[in-house]
Parts: sequence; structure tokens; C-alpha cells
Amino acid sequence: METNTVPGQEKKISSAFIYFFGSFGGILFGYDIGVMTGALPFLQIDWGLQGNAGIIGWITSAVMFGAIFGGALAGQLSDKLGRRKMILISALIFVVGSLLSGIAPHDGQYYLIGVRILLGLAVGAASALVPAYMSEMAPARLRGRLSGINQTMIVSGMLLSYVVDYLLKGLPETIAWRLMLGLAAVPAIILFLGVLHLPESPRFLVRHNKLEAARQVLSYIRPSEEISAELQQIKETVQAEDAAMQQSSWSTLFNGKYRYLVIAGIGVAAFQQFQGANAIFYYIPLIVEKATGHAASSQLMWPIIQGILLVLGSLVFLVIADKFNRRTLLKVGGTIMGLSFILPAIINSIMPGTNPMMIVFFLCIYVAFYSFTWAPLTWVIVGEIFPLAIRGRASGMASSFNWIGSFLVGLLFPIMTASMPQEIVFAIFGVICLVGVAFITKCVPETRGHTLEEIEAQGTKHNTTVCDAK
Repeated sequence: METNTVPGQEKKISSAFIYFFGSFGGILFGYDIGVMTGALPFLQIDWGLQGNAGIIGWITSAVMFGAIFGGALAGQLSDKLGRRKMILISALIFVVGSLLSGIAPHDGQYYLIGVRILLGLAVGAASALVPAYMSEMAPARLRGRLSGINQTMIVSGMLLSYVVDYLLKGLPETIAWRLMLGLAAVPAIILFLGVLHLPESPRFLVRHNKLEAARQVLSYIRPSEEISAELQQIKETVQAEDAAMQQSSWSTLFNGKYRYLVIAGIGVAAFQQFQGANAIFYYIPLIVEKATGHAASSQLMWPIIQGILLVLGSLVFLVIADKFNRRTLLKVGGTIMGLSFILPAIINSIMPGTNPMMIVFFLCIYVAFYSFTWAPLTWVIVGEIFPLAIRGRASGMASSFNWIGSFLVGLLFPIMTASMPQEIVFAIFGVICLVGVAFITKCVPETRGHTLEEIEAQGTKHNTTVCDAK
């Protein structure tokens, strides 16, 4: 029987090696999302894009546009080719896209937008493949923290990109942004070389009737006495999922039995982005420039501060993840986030001469609370809330809505700030945050401590379009 091994896989592979490189795609994902924050001020000067809000928005958001399709394509192809092979393909696309970005022709706005859409395919694929691979490799006792670990990897990648941007800021504009974008190829190459030595996920191997190969992979990451029982459990789960998929369709998502849970999961994923977090992550140097009048290219310490807050918040989440209800954390986080956006507008209307850096102070409060509430909990809930029969399609739709929100925020923020004061733009996002809190209160059930069967039962009870979370 085929064993589906790669060179070196006959020897036992360290579980730490598997989990590190299995999640390393999160660092790559975060780096590529964050790097434009520092590159954009230099690109604006080099290409004379100041005042061209539409082009700035498209260059920034093109990655998210590609990611809308990358996640869906990767999900389909990984079921045929395997998680490991698709991560390798994504890493290669990262390498090619990063290098092509770095050698963009002068004033090649549309070239750069096209290349970043290509990069977005890899970003979307990584966002879908890494959690799937890790959840299928890790033992059950570790799965509860996987989304938190993945979030830590993503924000660590963002922080790394901010540090690289800061270190390169002294170079001439025409060179600085090219190196910032091109250096994304380095972590992509590291990911590719690491994943070459990773095994395929046991669940994929079982689904393709490669039972001995699946047993071999389990021997790398499980005690010998657990292997047979887990292999049998995987076989039963795969059979149940296959049966569920055969009985479901896209219309199944919106029938009375599942509608409540689908609305809840997709709504949380969409609100996470429409609340405006990425406006801060992509444009913080430009935000500070507009507030203070100092050049954005000299404000690259602020992204590092935001990155440190994100990393620390993700570590806080790992500690508190299973100690507080999901809904409680989301409501508290969303309320503080909303007030952090709204208060600067109120204060400015009452005291027009207030220090313009006040808005940056409140943005830091927003990022701190976002980092351990909505950022990681969105994907915890999406992973828990969808019943087996619709999980694949519903999770894919939630991811697509999340990327659509990210794309629109990245595209529209510079256009909005060009036509109205920053405080008003953030106040609009603040209102959305508070609407998100109302949505959590009314439409999202508590999932902590409940089995998947209990969560599904809640969906069956709420078989109308009116949300009434308990």
C-alpha cells in the first residue's frame, strides 16, 4: 500500500517541528498583510501618489481581494491534492509574488495591483490551510488553543514586517519600499523548505484510503497506545462527513434548521472586519501623518507599537481563552473598541484644540482589546458553531465574508479620510462596533463548554430568521 511519505519521513519527525512549520504559514500570512503599512508611505513619495486615494486603496486592498478567492480555491484543491502540497504551492506563490512586487516598474500601479492580487491568492490559501492542517495534526487536548496559537503566529508575522519596515526606513524611497515588499520572499522560502519535511495530515490520508501512511504519521505525533483508537475515530469521522456532504447543498445553509447558526457564524466573521481594525493596521503611519502633519515615512515606530500590542494580546488570549464565555469577551471587547473610536470625535467637537495625538492613544486602546477578543475569538466561534452537515460550506462562506470586509475597509478607508475628518471616519467604525455588540447579544449563542451536538440543538430551536441568543 502506498505510504505517501517524503524523503526523511521514514524516521520519526519531532512533533515540535511539525507544529512549528505547520503553523509557520501564519507568520508568512501576517508578514504580507503588515508589510504594506511601512512600504506605502515610501511608495506614495516615489510614485507621487499623494492625493490619489483610489489607487492607494487598491494597492493596499488588492491582497484581500485575491484572498477572497484564494481561500475557497485552496479548500477545494486541498481535498484533492492534500494540505501539505497546497501549503507548498502557496509558499511558491508567495516567493514569486514578493519578488515581482519588488521589481515593479516605475509608476506601475496596475502591475502592482495585479501582482498583489496574485499574492492574495496565497494569503487566502494560507488563512484556510494552516488552521485546517494544524487541527488535523494536533491531539484533541490541544485543539482548543490552536486558533489562539495561529493568531499569535499571524500577529508575530505582522510585527516582524513592521520591524523590517522600520529598519529600512533610512534608505532612499525608490529602494526602501521595494526591499520591504521583496523581503517577504525570505519567510516564504523558509516555509517551503520546512514544509518539504512535513507529513501529510492523517485525515487526508484516511479519506484517500492510505491507512498505513496515516498510521505512520500518527506514530510521529501520538503515543503508540493511542494510534489505533485515533485511526478508527478518524475513519468514522470521515465517513460521517462524507455522508453529511452528500446530503447537503448550498441551499441547506439557509433552511430553517441551520439558518440561525449560519447567520451567527457568518455575522461574527463579517463584523470582525467591518469594525475597522485593518484600517489601523494598514494605514497607521498615514493616520499619524494626518493627525500631526509629520511625514508618514517618519512614523514607522507606531506600527511596531501596534504589533507589540497584538502579540501581547494574543498571548493573553491563550491564558483566558477557556476561562470566560465567548459572548462576554466579545461584548466587552466590542464595547471598548466602539468607544475608543467614538470618543475622539466627541472630545474634538467639545474641545476643538485637543492634542491631535489623542486619536492615536485611543487607537492603541482599540488594538489592545481587539487583540484578545474579536481577533482570535471570531475563528474560535466559526470553528465551533457550524454543524457537521454544513461545516465545510458554511466555514468557507464565513471566510469569504471576512475577506470581503477586509478588502472593502482597505479600499475605502483612504477614500473616506480624503473626504471627511479622520475622527468622523473612526466614529462610523465605532458605531459598527456597537452594532456588532448588539448582534452578539441577540444572534450568537454561547459555545464555550458546549458540545457540537448541543450547539446544533440550539440552532434547531431557533429555526426562524429572528435572532434570540441565550
